[in-house]
Amino acid sequence: MSKNAILVAALLVSLGAFAACNDTSSNTNTNTNTNTGTVGTRTGPEMTATPTPTPRYSEEQAREERERAKGNKETVGQSLEDAWVHAKVVAKLISDSQTPERKINVDVVDGVVTLRGQVDTAEGKTEAERLTKETDGVKSVKNELKVVPAKSGNTNANNKPAANKSKTSY
Repeated sequence: MSKNAILVAALLVSLGAFAACNDTSSNTNTNTNTNTGTVGTRTGPEMTATPTPTPRYSEEQAREERERAKGNKETVGQSLEDAWVHAKVVAKLISDSQTPERKINVDVVDGVVTLRGQVDTAEGKTEAERLTKETDGVKSVKNELKVVPAKSGNTNANNKPAANKSKTSY
C-alpha cells in the first residue's frame, strides 16, 4: 500500500512541475531586435588596421618566455610584445606538421622575426614563413632556414643491404 502511495505522490509532483514549466503567462522574454535591414553609407576617414593589444600578458610571463628562448639559444627583445610574439610563433610552429619547431630557432626583436635552423623540405621552409607572417604583432620575417633533406633509414656504410648470413637447411 505504501508503495502505491509513493508512486501516486511522485506522479503528482511530476505533473505539478510539468504544469509550472508550461505556464507562459509569466514569460517576459520579448524580442527586441531593431535591425532595420538597411545598409548605411560610411562617411569619414577610412578605417586603418591597428595592432592587436597583448591580452593579459604579464611581465612575469614575458620573463619566463625569454628564459625558455635563451635555453634554446634564441633571442627575444625586452618588450612585452616581443615575448608575446615569440610565444605565439613557437606555438604555431609546434602545432603544424610541416614545420619541425625543435629544428627552428625563433628570434624576435622589435617585432622582426628571424627564423634560423634546418627543415626537411622547401614546403616546410615556406610554411614556417607563412605561419610567422600571419601572426599578430609580426612586422617582418627574415627566413634564414636551410633545406636539408632527411637521411634515409639505410645506415649500412657501403650503402648495400646487409647480407643474410643465416643458413637454411632442407
